[in-house]
Amino acid sequence: MLGTVLLLLALAKPVCPSPSGVTSRRAEALKKLLEVFGMEDPPPPPAHSKQPPQYMVDLFNTVANADGVTKNPDILEGNTVRSFLDKTHGEEMRFLFILSSVAKNEKILTAELHLFRLWPRASNGPKRQHFCQVSIYQVLERSELDAPGGKKLLATRLVSLQGSGWEVFAITQAVRDWTEDESNNQGLLVTVQGPGGSPLNPPPLRFASGRDHHESKKPMLVLFTDDGRRGASLPTAGFPADLQPPAPVLPAKKLTGRRSTRSLDQLQPCQRHPLSVDFEEIGWSGWIISPRGYNAYHCKGSCPFPLGENMRPTNHATVQSIINALKLSEGVSSPCCVPDKLYSINLLYFDDDENVVLKQYDDMVAGSCGCH
Repeated sequence: MLGTVLLLLALAKPVCPSPSGVTSRRAEALKKLLEVFGMEDPPPPPAHSKQPPQYMVDLFNTVANADGVTKNPDILEGNTVRSFLDKTHGEEMRFLFILSSVAKNEKILTAELHLFRLWPRASNGPKRQHFCQVSIYQVLERSELDAPGGKKLLATRLVSLQGSGWEVFAITQAVRDWTEDESNNQGLLVTVQGPGGSPLNPPPLRFASGRDHHESKKPMLVLFTDDGRRGASLPTAGFPADLQPPAPVLPAKKLTGRRSTRSLDQLQPCQRHPLSVDFEEIGWSGWIISPRGYNAYHCKGSCPFPLGENMRPTNHATVQSIINALKLSEGVSSPCCVPDKLYSINLLYFDDDENVVLKQYDDMVAGSCGCH
């Protein structure tokens, strides 16, 4: 992955005007980088200045730091969170979410219906209910909702009539049915009744609709999924907040005369160096919400004999360095300076359908370097 990024950065800002060959290589590098992010083509930027749901922004900030690096790998269930807004724009208590952007290989772990509870209507009667019963149904037959097979109960509970705020209902099995067969997706129906199931007319509790209320309160379906991608076998962990690039170790004597860059690099021991990936320079800032870029880091330097503990060598690297130093076998080079710890990053972005997605990618940041 780091090799792909290095190639991309080398081609992103050519020193001379780009001939067609360099332009072609840059396009190929961008295509390879898209493959790292599990995409064939970059999603188009939203048609207008669209704001992501606050829930998704808050989730990103909980999971990742400002550079998108994962704070704790156990916070997120799976590696993808998808949000969908209601597409009905019609009846107040009927909702429809189009899930065509969910990949066939994605495993649905949890599905949640998020509804914003509005302030209750004023009651004219002497007695006022403190709770009401909210039920979520999967629509099976749109034209025959009241028939025995017209709808299927997914969730029900008592909801307070005090104040306003988000209510979340688990509807995992229904969404699994929809992703297996799109024709099963006839939408959702929400009913509000008295605590014992008695009718309330008009119901004192209302939820924000996609048609009449602010973007921040629109009904939303949130899916936590896993697409089966796994990183390398290197140790992975949350990214320590205080982890900074190590200070360069310079040779004790001042260098004199002309030396190649390669020679200078070989004089420095194996260590981690910055490697900036800027999504705006790449041309992806239109569809990536956060982060604007990140530091991938890369490993560079020599692994001279004898390898100290600060080189974080494996046993194999130690043996290889001895064989190389003593010339016990021809063609055996010294160990290489490579990442020995990798961290994941998170992207918050708009997909092809302008849904907001939070996706976690393994092995994207070199956390430390060692001689292997």
